[in-house]
Parts: sequence; structure tokens; C-alpha cells
Amino acid sequence: MRTAFIEHVNLTVTDPERSAELMNRLFGWKIRWSGPARDGGRAVHVGDDTFYLALFAPAEGGEQQYPKGEPLNHVGLVVDDLDGAEQRVIEAGLAPFAHADYEPGRRFYFFDHNGIEFELVNYA
Repeated sequence: MRTAFIEHVNLTVTDPERSAELMNRLFGWKIRWSGPARDGGRAVHVGDDTFYLALFAPAEGGEQQYPKGEPLNHVGLVVDDLDGAEQRVIEAGLAPFAHADYEPGRRFYFFDHNGIEFELVNYA
């Protein structure tokens, strides 16, 4: 039996293009697809050849159906260069917090423009 892996995570955001651009700046990801989504919404898929974030915005005047924390706590991403990633987060106008260095790796967190919490970790 093949091991399961996460192919994508779907996040509701206010501006999918802005969120995709942030992910591109922070991680060098690319837009894999963009277009119309359910109920008149819009979506952008940004990631690499294996994994992506599906960034969804409801139609104008549509309802935000998934408020922060119900049940998402954060999205964790492994990076090769934690210090470089932190510098890019700061340059994007976002504030890193909760820095920690314990087994199995160093990490910090930040909230994006939508209030979505991300954890960046390095296991080197």
C-alpha cells in the first residue's frame, strides 16, 4: 500500500492573487492553476509539483464559511533556510513570533494578511 501524503490544503482568503504572490515571494512557489470556483468564488492554486495551497475567495458578498480556528490551528511548512525565510516574512510586512529552538528543529510563526497562522520550521 502506498503511503498517503497531503496533496493540497484549501484556505479561504480575501484575495487569492495577493496570497499566492506572498507564497511565491516567501517560498518560490508557482501558480499551478487559477479560475472560477464554486458558488461564483475564485481560486488560485499555488505550490510546487507535489503540493499546493488552494486559495479560495467566496463571491462578492458571499459568506466566509470557515473562520480562523474552526478547526484549523496553523499550516506548518519546512524550509531549508529559516533565517532567510524569516527575513522574507518581515520584508512582506508580516511579524514573526513564538521563535523556538527545540528537538526536532528551529521554528517561528506568523499570521498572513488573512489571519491564517503559518509555522515555518527547519530540521537541519
